Parts: sequence; structure tokens; C-alpha cells
Amino acid sequence: MSPELSQRLAAAVDAMPAFPKSVQRILELTRDVNSTPKDLVEVIDKDPVVTVKILKVVNSAYYSLPKQITSIGHAVVYLGFNTIKNLALSIAAIGMLPKENASGFDVQQYLLHSLSTAGLAKQLAHRVNDADPMDCFIGGLLHDFGKVVFAQFMPKEFKAALQESQTLQTPLQEAIQKHIGTDHFVVGAMLAQKWRFAPALIETIGHQNLSNLKDTDMIACVFGANQIAKKLQFGFGGNAIFEEFPATIQKRLGGNLDQVITSLGDLNALFEEAKIFAKL
Repeated sequence: MSPELSQRLAAAVDAMPAFPKSVQRILELTRDVNSTPKDLVEVIDKDPVVTVKILKVVNSAYYSLPKQITSIGHAVVYLGFNTIKNLALSIAAIGMLPKENASGFDVQQYLLHSLSTAGLAKQLAHRVNDADPMDCFIGGLLHDFGKVVFAQFMPKEFKAALQESQTLQTPLQEAIQKHIGTDHFVVGAMLAQKWRFAPALIETIGHQNLSNLKDTDMIACVFGANQIAKKLQFGFGGNAIFEEFPATIQKRLGGNLDQVITSLGDLNALFEEAKIFAKL
């Protein structure tokens, strides 16, 4: 990477907003084994925007709860600690997305893809030894966030990469490398570092390219989830090309891409939940 490109990327990452304080606190709670649902409720209750959006989702037809939920405390009781945490993190990520961009990048379809990948990564975490489902959800949610940086701060180059990938049916990361000089995973890791994420999460987001794939459980879950979401067309992150699982991923996830998809069963409910989250 040239010094000029490094400087441009650093400036772009610096210009991205910080995670809201309430969400940073929620991230801390997810890493604290002693945290309780009461701790989570106290944090969310202090953020009226997050509170309103969570209650909107909880009371949607999708969950069909027996009565109207009017407090975060009740929401945690009905949907569980982890679902509410996932919702709060999704709301934060959605809040950082640009309403429009000059690159022609479809943010709504990107969001569906990211939320689907997050849900799939969380499911895959249950079949490996050393990956936390919550961390896998966050890794899946943010694995492509570098594309958002490009769409906002390097729209001309990113637009050219999107068009080349779709016209020539080549992986988007290769087209981005050609037009920008690095891929979105590198920038996503820089962003995760700015947001002070745990080192394992930064590593996972930064090592999703086949050329530098590391052999860890969390990377396997997020990489696998990303390919499944692409193959099943759960949203669209600008890259139609899905990649078969290399041997290291197959070993950790218990099969090749098609075998793992089959073993997961009916995924329609997961995609429907992603659609509900995406409407926030």
C-alpha cells in the first residue's frame, strides 16, 4: 500500500462516526461474563433512540407476542438477552450507513446481506469449539463495513470496482484491489480498531480474503456465513461471486459449502428476521 493510499484510508476511517456510547457499553457487557440482563436494560433505557427502535421491532408482527411490550425489561424477558443485544448493535450499525452515495452502492441490500451473514455466523458458532456466538454475530454484521467507507469517501473508484465485478463476474475484492489498491477487509479492520473492538474481532474482519485467510473458529464462521448468504442471495453486498470452502474451513464447519447449507435446514426464518432488523 502506498503512503498516499494509507493516508487517504486513515482520513476516511477517522471521518466515520464513533459507535454511540450506549452501544460501546453493550459491547463491553457482551465481553463480561458477570453481566446480567439488568445491566443491559439499564444501558438501553438511557438511550431513547435505541429504546424506541427496539420496542418497534419487538412489537412487530414477526414476533407475534401475546401483548404489547412497553419496556426494555419486558423485551429482554420475552426475546432473551442475546436477541436484544443483537438488535442494539444492529441499530448502531444501521445508524452509520449513508442515506445515499455517489458510487451507486445499494445500502439497503448491503444491510440485508450483512444482517443475514450475522445470523448465519451466530448459528455456525454452535458447531465449533472456540467461537462466541455473539462475537460471530458482530463479525458477520461488520465483515463488509469497509465497503461503506469506500462508498462514502472513494465513490468514483468504488463505483468502477462494482461495475467491473458485475460485468466480468469476478470477485468484488479483486476489482477493489485493482481500482483502489487494497480490499474492504483491510479498511473494515481499521474501522474495528478505531471502535476499539476486541483483537479477535479485528483479526476476523481483516482476514476474510481467501489470499490471507487465517485458520481460526471465528474466521471460519464469518467466512462460511458470508459465502452461504451470497449463494442463497440473502441480500446483496455488491459481490455475486461466492467461494467454495477451503479445506481449513471445511474441517472446522464439518463439510463443504453445500453440505453445511443442507445441515442448517430451513433458513427462511433467519432471512425474515434480517428483513425485520433492516427496516429500522
